[in-house]
Amino acid sequence: MKKIIAFAGSNSKVSINKQLATYAASLVEDVETTILDLNDFELPVYGIDLEEDKGIPDNAQKFLDNIKSSDGIILSLAEHNGAYATVFKNIFDWMSRIDGKLWSENPMLLMATSPGARGGATVLEIAKGRFPYMGGNIVADFSFPSFFDNFSDGKITNEDLNTALKEKVNVFKDSL
Repeated sequence: MKKIIAFAGSNSKVSINKQLATYAASLVEDVETTILDLNDFELPVYGIDLEEDKGIPDNAQKFLDNIKSSDGIILSLAEHNGAYATVFKNIFDWMSRIDGKLWSENPMLLMATSPGARGGATVLEIAKGRFPYMGGNIVADFSFPSFFDNFSDGKITNEDLNTALKEKVNVFKDSL
């Protein structure tokens, strides 16, 4: 059975991106799914001096091991000031010091959401431009607008958006 991981590029305990990633993962049938939480992988802020003094923290390797042992990745990025959330950028930086191709060419459904109408489109574009250089095999992407207007009780309530996500999930599943 194929194994996928799903997580949000956020450490909010009520992350809307984690809710979206979890929902998207629930739509992938006949796979073993692990939902990761960045709070379970606390890391010091990356710096070359820290790396040289103390080495790579275990949690960076543990997170990377989850990526490497999966057959696919569902990631929904939080957008902070038009870029990655600091917590995501930090774990991304640490993992890149272990393996520059950290995404391991695993098929990826890359998403973003926000309370606003653009649905994290800016951070999604940044990631789509950057991740392929880091072993990212983005097979589908999805920007989910106006989260609080379109998502309730663990699922998308807007039928058009739900259909659009299901189409992206099918592309992802077919690539596993």
